[in-house]
Amino acid sequence: MSTNPTNGAGEFPTDFIRSIINEDQAAGAYDGRVVTRFPPEPNGYLHIGHAKSICLNFGVGEQYQGARCHMRFDDTNPTREDIEYVESILADVKWLGFDWGENLFYASDYFEQLYEYAEQLIRDSNAYVDSLTADEIREFRGTLTEPGKESPDRNRPAEESLDLFRRMRAGEFADGEYVLRAKIDMASPNLNLRDPVLYRIRHAEHHRTGKDWCIYPMYDYAHSLSDSIEGITHSLCTLEFEDHRPLYDWCQEALGVYRSRQIEFARLNLTHTVLSKRRLRQLVEEGHVAGWDDPRMPTLSALRRRGYTPESIRDMCERVGVARRNTMTELALLEHCLREDLNRRAPRRMAVLRPLKVVITNYPEAGSETFEAINNPEDETMGTRCVPFGREVYIERDDFMEDPPRRFYRLAPGREVRLRYACLITCTDVVKDELGEIVEVHCTYDPESRGGTAPDGRRVRGTIHWVSAADAIPIEIRLYDNLFTESDPAGSETDFLDLIDRDSLEKVIAKGEPALAKAQAGDRFQFERLGYFCADTDTQPEAPVFNRTTTLRDTWARISQRRD
Repeated sequence: MSTNPTNGAGEFPTDFIRSIINEDQAAGAYDGRVVTRFPPEPNGYLHIGHAKSICLNFGVGEQYQGARCHMRFDDTNPTREDIEYVESILADVKWLGFDWGENLFYASDYFEQLYEYAEQLIRDSNAYVDSLTADEIREFRGTLTEPGKESPDRNRPAEESLDLFRRMRAGEFADGEYVLRAKIDMASPNLNLRDPVLYRIRHAEHHRTGKDWCIYPMYDYAHSLSDSIEGITHSLCTLEFEDHRPLYDWCQEALGVYRSRQIEFARLNLTHTVLSKRRLRQLVEEGHVAGWDDPRMPTLSALRRRGYTPESIRDMCERVGVARRNTMTELALLEHCLREDLNRRAPRRMAVLRPLKVVITNYPEAGSETFEAINNPEDETMGTRCVPFGREVYIERDDFMEDPPRRFYRLAPGREVRLRYACLITCTDVVKDELGEIVEVHCTYDPESRGGTAPDGRRVRGTIHWVSAADAIPIEIRLYDNLFTESDPAGSETDFLDLIDRDSLEKVIAKGEPALAKAQAGDRFQFERLGYFCADTDTQPEAPVFNRTTTLRDTWARISQRRD
């Protein structure tokens, strides 16, 4: 089942791409058909930037009557690709809420057809086999201000190129010994048209075709012609492919095949992260993070593990919109969308990250009881739960100060606060160790304040959370922060690896209410007053592990208010 791409008003989003499609439909282009595609290379995990393309391509595919979106892997580089990436990409797209139905394809499905197209280009004198090395091709290519130089092999007879190309396929030559190049224009101001390489020799096993091939098409060539083979009407790409569009068009024009229309849009750039697949791979392979799904990574699998919801990601993509110019999106916007979603759906629980024991001296030593707590004030259907209470409880160490400043409304000597859902307590004494550190706080409670309400109506300004010391369970909490110290690590003059925050992960052993022992991996909660947390994939019934998804503090709301 696929997601509905409409906005909150029940209307489809509007943008310049949909305007172009509407114009094409009005003009009768493509016989009114709309076919898009999402074409990742299976050489890494999808990241948050890909989510924008997924939402756009599948959203358009759902918006128009009879339209569809193909899921296609442009798997043309066997040295970098793996079935692990294929499976993770398919899982991520489904997790976001989209379904390709029967329209799952691979560029490798078309290897034979792409090869036949290449032979046709050679016969038509639109391509030639070249013996220049990769370094020589770069040297001959020229610069933005100087034209390139023709290869000595550029005018090789078609019959000779055809023979060499077939021998390339037969495996007679070593990697790099020959390439097939398009014959376009070495003086073109667009460097992509200066006889680009179409095929190279790679004696490498492909994850789908095995050892059937030792020559593989280049991405630009395979992408253009795969779109043509599949009858794609609108090929939606990010702006870095704008300079590649003339080559995309040339491949289809030179062969006289079905013509698709490439349209470019601005990619998603997010603060405090890098979205270059090369850099993400470097983070993983050099051990700077614990894997592609490390919750500090911007990959969709990492965001899922951290506790993000697909609804929040789709919401952010819609708010960012589709534009023609690259901009930087604040990470705070994504967190804002997440908070809005989790506020409605996440059940509340109580946990104490840095416990300080409180002994209620006038409570019976063997006494215990339960208090009713609301599971989610935003959704009455989620009901309530019972939390145990006794003589000793844990509170956050930050919720007590022996000598508090003004406007500190939590617990302090002689001060009364409310234990959420339970009762009112007043601090009477402090116990310290031999180093002078506070290890225990003694309080009395008002027996008439059951539920946390003062019987005489007196005002109590502070409300703090707690867990029963006798019933609390130990839980590992992983406190994640931004992986990078600067907001734009990709654009910094400093090496992005030097901008990694080595303290971006802190692990603490916290105390949680007993209900958290039943949490399953992926379960999301709001820990009252602390933030949103998600049970990690490492969690076990006897050893719960939770990742902090995000705090309760909404910086985007304040940014938006200032802008308004």
